[in-house]
Amino acid sequence: MRAIGVRRILGIDPGLRVTGFGILEAEGNALVYVKSGCIRAAGNSLPIRLGVIVRDLAHVIAEEHPTEVAVEKVFVNINPNSTLLLGQARGAAIAAAVLAGLPVTEYTAGQVKQAVVGAGRARKPQVQEMVRRLLALPGIPTADAADALAAAICHAHASTGVGTLARRGYRVRSGRLLVT
Repeated sequence: MRAIGVRRILGIDPGLRVTGFGILEAEGNALVYVKSGCIRAAGNSLPIRLGVIVRDLAHVIAEEHPTEVAVEKVFVNINPNSTLLLGQARGAAIAAAVLAGLPVTEYTAGQVKQAVVGAGRARKPQVQEMVRRLLALPGIPTADAADALAAAICHAHASTGVGTLARRGYRVRSGRLLVT
């Protein structure tokens, strides 16, 4: 049983071959690592790989009981076919969360990196090291798991402080607080 005010956030870094996931608990500014890993979808059949993503994320959700989900948005790649395929993996991940009745928030890679490293163009090793430090992990997580944990960290930070004002009838424009 979780204490009142403790949120369990599932971060997802979607990929067709490897989908990273990371779960942390957030209470105020305190972040506690729960679990992370990778879903590996092998084979050449796109429907089978998408099915593996949905099935395995559904298992993670059923076992860990997250209360909210953060997913990294797809960036437009040089190869439009790769972008479309990645978008399908992302859709499968979102479908698993929505089928479980969980709220899903999306963040760009730049937003995630900015929240975790302080620079929107940070490299993967920088993200991995900062995730390790922020969650006091004994070792560096894999790149996919680190990206998923980073999405969860971004969501935890974005939904506290000024980030929550939008849900309370306020918004920020040009650095000014406005009542809506």
